[in-house]
Amino acid sequence: MAGPADQSDSGSGSALRAVFEQLRSAHTLSLTLSSPLCLAVIALDRYLSVQHPAAESYSYDLTVTDGRWRIKCQLADNLSQWVRTSSLRCGAGVLVSQLSIVHDETRLSHSYVRIDSIHSVVELPERFLSMKDVGSIPEWCQDHVTRSDGPLQLSRKYYLPLWINDDPYGSVWIPYSPPPDVVIDVSRITLLADLEAFFHSSRRPLPLLVRILHRSRIRYYGKPGQNIDFPFQVYCEVADQSGVMSMVVWNDLCPEWFNRLTVGSVLYLQQYSLKHSYQNRSRPHIRTLSLMTFRSIEISLNPRSPASVVTVIPPKSVQPQWSLPDVPYNFATRSEVDSMNNNQACDIIGLVTYVGRVERIRSKEKTGPEKFWAYRWVHAVDGTTDSPFILEIFSSSQPEIFNNICPMTYLVCTQMRVCQTGCSVYLTSSTETQLFITGCHKKQPYVNEPKVKAFIQWTKTLKDSVMLRRTALGGHYCYPPAPPTFTPTTNSNNEPITAVADLKGELESLQYREHRRVAVQGYVAAVQYHTWPPRPETPLSELQEGVSVRVVRDTGAANPPSTVEEMTLTQREMDSTSPDSDITVSPKRRRVQTGSRGVHRQYFTRSKMQSNRQVGLSSHEEEEEERQDEGELESEESEVEDASVRQPAVGKEIDHTLQVPDVQQAASHPTVLWESGVWPLVKQQVTDHFCCGRLDQESIPEKFHFDDREVLLHHLNLSPARWTPDLTSHTHTPVACTGYFTLTILGLNQTAAVDVLFVPVVSPDDPRAAGVPHTQHDNSLLSCISTGRLCVQPDGSCPTPGSLMSSAPQLESERVVCIVDLCLLGERRVEMICSKLYGTTDICQPDGTQ
Repeated sequence: MAGPADQSDSGSGSALRAVFEQLRSAHTLSLTLSSPLCLAVIALDRYLSVQHPAAESYSYDLTVTDGRWRIKCQLADNLSQWVRTSSLRCGAGVLVSQLSIVHDETRLSHSYVRIDSIHSVVELPERFLSMKDVGSIPEWCQDHVTRSDGPLQLSRKYYLPLWINDDPYGSVWIPYSPPPDVVIDVSRITLLADLEAFFHSSRRPLPLLVRILHRSRIRYYGKPGQNIDFPFQVYCEVADQSGVMSMVVWNDLCPEWFNRLTVGSVLYLQQYSLKHSYQNRSRPHIRTLSLMTFRSIEISLNPRSPASVVTVIPPKSVQPQWSLPDVPYNFATRSEVDSMNNNQACDIIGLVTYVGRVERIRSKEKTGPEKFWAYRWVHAVDGTTDSPFILEIFSSSQPEIFNNICPMTYLVCTQMRVCQTGCSVYLTSSTETQLFITGCHKKQPYVNEPKVKAFIQWTKTLKDSVMLRRTALGGHYCYPPAPPTFTPTTNSNNEPITAVADLKGELESLQYREHRRVAVQGYVAAVQYHTWPPRPETPLSELQEGVSVRVVRDTGAANPPSTVEEMTLTQREMDSTSPDSDITVSPKRRRVQTGSRGVHRQYFTRSKMQSNRQVGLSSHEEEEEERQDEGELESEESEVEDASVRQPAVGKEIDHTLQVPDVQQAASHPTVLWESGVWPLVKQQVTDHFCCGRLDQESIPEKFHFDDREVLLHHLNLSPARWTPDLTSHTHTPVACTGYFTLTILGLNQTAAVDVLFVPVVSPDDPRAAGVPHTQHDNSLLSCISTGRLCVQPDGSCPTPGSLMSSAPQLESERVVCIVDLCLLGERRVEMICSKLYGTTDICQPDGTQ
């Protein structure tokens, strides 16, 4: 076993170099450190695993630094879950406890370092925070480590994006550049209409001269064990004067040409192939061209056999006599969308007023490694009506645009599809959707469209200060709203019912920013109201107005905990008894996660909480820690990273210790609690109680500020694959949120329960208010949770928490179905939001009866 890893090498002052000198001299090619080595993670790269054809068969390379040297290491496969849940991320510190050298026995002089064990993930010590340009740190490259710009496993030629597969990523993808001047011979070309004759003969087809009308996003079809260097595919719809046909770009040509094959480009194609057209794929809707569409065959561009030759003609060299059709558009205004047919395609332009965070959903493909789609919700207005476009935008293989959509920008989306569900209408992107934002519109083919010009004229009448007040970003957002009645087997809009006890599997399998909607049925066992942000000066009389309820204060109770706050306290008690808790971590390097090998999920059961309380903190220590935790939550200027640490996510936990940071003591605020008659009798027998903790700052939308644009986008987007040290935090200015409820749903068998959060819509400024019918109701608690909103009273005010809770006894013995939105926010934080609660009268049986 090696000595202390932080002992600097006398020659370089680098702990990293000292460790690798020890590793190189180790006879077993493995080194276990007696004291973990603290390194900063500055890059994370993902690629298809070579050795493991499992469902989640991706490997990761980490670039780490001690501040003096940096090195790329492979992460052991059993540690990859740390990345998939974003517990291990760029900009974090990692305490490495075991490394080894791996030799590629099929090649000469190629080996690399593998990280076999991670002790914990920590906040970066101060010495790392002064780094500005991590790219200038020299790379450690001795004879036992071969430097490579690609994956350390050389059988892979490329990296994939960190979270999805359909974006261009890495240096192999050639960026766009203006096409050079060329001279082509157009005297011997053929038309698309004549290709059928070539297809049925042995003659090689003549060159083509076509314009790209539509381009798809990238399709990645890589699988473990596949012997294809670049398994990518992109298809385009191309046209000449005779018609429209699909063109498919294969494999190596995708990285070479994807960024240069833009919509509107004119191509001169030689040595292409003709194939039978693949029918089971989506196609763009082209209704404004009076041209024939050829669907029996398609053009294939291949890197070999034969190697296709592609030439892009500069726009100034395109001749009118070629009679190439213009790119067709079908722009629709917001006032026109309501009358459009379901699945009808249209193009839109609007001024962005709301941008949601990027989330992921799992692809439904049954073959190959697990894939995710990234998407975000966007609102945009065009002045034709007060209602915004509600846009569900999936990644379009344009990361530089998708990741930079922000309020107050002009957004163009092409080939959007209309989705009508009940009273809700929104637009979702298609495989062929292209995105354009402010800074990208110049010289685009749509700039002369009449509706685009009309939109630009409207924006000239606006005042930035007025529109800025309407902007928001982030927070929990899910659309369309759930239907008014729940019939799981006959209504495709409803989710299958999940047993409360089975939520353990759902939570365990969640990956970073993955959104999943589940339905659970049971009884509302308890309801608790919380002010947000917590304000210790909130008068107790205001919370209790008009209701006789039990008021509980956050103290270290001797009984097993049942509220969210007490459950969170129990987690700290459990963490304090961890075998790893004797490891000292500097207060400036607060520990976030601790573990040794692999990932372990932990769920609280009643017996486990009781046994841990017996060996946990004393009542005085519990009370002091809880006051510190309340004080931390009351700090409105705390960083997003702090918020992520202070909210434990019960039900999804990596084996680790959480140390509460030192904060000023603050008085705990009162909370209002209603419990059903059965809950005190059965909660001792509940074996699984899944809790979500307090409301996370990331779950509440915030106001947009121009000065914070870069930081705001950084937090809205997925965790980056490269660390940017100069990005700092910002002040979170919430939009219309004064409080929230915690609902305890007890399963029908009374053996499992789940705590979910309900955040009502209280203001039209809340992005969730858009596109939702403003139905009046009696402002009972059940009505509010069923509709998702509070109704404004005749005097213009909203009902007080006390008046809402006065109707809580109506929930007694009411069988309900609760629609829950799950999302792993990262760093142990699981968001569990109730988006709809169905009462008994709203639940239909499969035969249609209630």
